[in-house]
Amino acid sequence: YCFLFPLLYLVMICSDYTGYPFPTAPPVDPFAKIRVDDCGKTKGCFRYGKPGCNAETCDYFLSYRRIGADVEFELSADTDGWVAVGFSSDKKMGGDDVMACVHDDNGRVRIHHFYNVGQWAKEIQRNPARDEEGVFENNRVTCRFKRPVYVPREETIVDLHLSWYYLFAWGPAIQGSITRHDIDSPPVSERVVSIYKYEDIFMPSAAYQTFSSPFCLLLIVALTFYLLMGTP
Repeated sequence: YCFLFPLLYLVMICSDYTGYPFPTAPPVDPFAKIRVDDCGKTKGCFRYGKPGCNAETCDYFLSYRRIGADVEFELSADTDGWVAVGFSSDKKMGGDDVMACVHDDNGRVRIHHFYNVGQWAKEIQRNPARDEEGVFENNRVTCRFKRPVYVPREETIVDLHLSWYYLFAWGPAIQGSITRHDIDSPPVSERVVSIYKYEDIFMPSAAYQTFSSPFCLLLIVALTFYLLMGTP
């Protein structure tokens, strides 16, 4: 009968266990909002859109800061598809290292690595991104990830300790695949960007560029005066 006692004990354990639910995965920490108060101080920022916009209201937003041997990037854009930054030796698309945050059909935001071949973005399997996180809320794609400052020289991955022009783009996605960017001429940094220099740079979108030029302002004043005074 001795062999029955271990068997009975095992049955008792299994009977008790079935009365409890299986352990669940720990909750995922919510995405921490992007802080714009740090722009120009502890990180560099680019804002494209309406004057005074922030990471939640700009057409496009990007920040960067050094953390040890990495650079942390934060991207956000008014889109339900993808938002990206490209590192270029000139201001033209072609031969560029690109990091994109893509909203897929499952509601997730994942970081992808691309290389621009002319006007076409080719996905590269080697992805330098790590500690990635992203969210799709309020019709915006927002993400955060780290990337090494220095990598062995490759055609598709640039060294970030060097200065590059930054290309800013966003657009729709189909089944998790990026399509053409939203605007014909996406914004580009006016000069090369150094990760060792933090600035807070605002770039007005096309609508605000039109009304901010001196000629257009003078024309508006002239037309207003003409309408108020009337014709003789």
